[in-house]
Amino acid sequence: MRSCWRACGDSSDSASGGGSSKLSLVAYSPPKEAYEEIIPAFAKTPTGTGTRFTQSYGNSGDQARAVVSGLPTDIAALSLEPDISKLVKEQLVAPNWKATPTKGIVTRSVVALAVRPGNPKHIKGWADLVKPGIEVLTPNPFTSGGARWNVMAAYGAQIEQGKTEAQAVDYLEQLFKNVVVQDKSAREALQNFTGGKGDVLISYENEAITAQQKGEKLDYVIPDETILIENPIAALTKAGAKAKAFIDYATSAPAQKVFAAKGYRSVIPSLVDKKTYPAPPKEFDITKFGGWDAVMKKFFDPKDSVMQRIEASLGVGTG
Repeated sequence: MRSCWRACGDSSDSASGGGSSKLSLVAYSPPKEAYEEIIPAFAKTPTGTGTRFTQSYGNSGDQARAVVSGLPTDIAALSLEPDISKLVKEQLVAPNWKATPTKGIVTRSVVALAVRPGNPKHIKGWADLVKPGIEVLTPNPFTSGGARWNVMAAYGAQIEQGKTEAQAVDYLEQLFKNVVVQDKSAREALQNFTGGKGDVLISYENEAITAQQKGEKLDYVIPDETILIENPIAALTKAGAKAKAFIDYATSAPAQKVFAAKGYRSVIPSLVDKKTYPAPPKEFDITKFGGWDAVMKKFFDPKDSVMQRIEASLGVGTG
């Protein structure tokens, strides 16, 4: 059985046992491969026995809007906190959703730069992305959570390098002049890049690793200055105990090992292999800019913000 609600990118129904209960997982696209392994593993646990799942994957912003519009959902696993905050505002998710051992976070990653095999353009860091003739791919920050992480990584890197806020905004303007495609989601941007478009893709580290695991020909670079990505998960208020049990399982060691194998940095520090996932020398997180509420207003307000002005100057819509 396959079903899809408007605005969902990809949906499937996973049988897990005898069908004694059913859960709907609505997620952003990159962790699809991980959840396709974690869900059947959950079904083999005492708590998960007999659970069936409907899964929907798409860009994070559209997924959040679909949940608000009525897409059947028990668990929302999205790209960034503001998308869960939309659900809290609509009273679909409890305000205390972060009151978990991992503070509501299910996976971590960093922003990376995917390049062609052998790195023919010699991309080493952010300065290389604004050189003349370099074609950059990153999704549209008004539809994609991943794109917002990318923007804040690029901006924050300039601050880490000692530049002023004005200089960091100037950098974003230069960067987006080199962006040749702004897809709706991180997964679409990856597909465009592996299809041959562009010289460099700004992306989740885990997306680059997933692509390599699928046999795609690309390399990736972790800039010295980059942002720690933290992806949230929450049960809807109407969801029962099974939904919360699944979240507990997704943040436990067995599931976190699956995420780690798919390129994510575990929320369990002892499971982070430092050889595979070295800490960037100048890693920062969203609190550097006052948290997501402040960031959304300053950088991503569709009517008046840093990125609204940059996109308007390039003739790109903000939704």
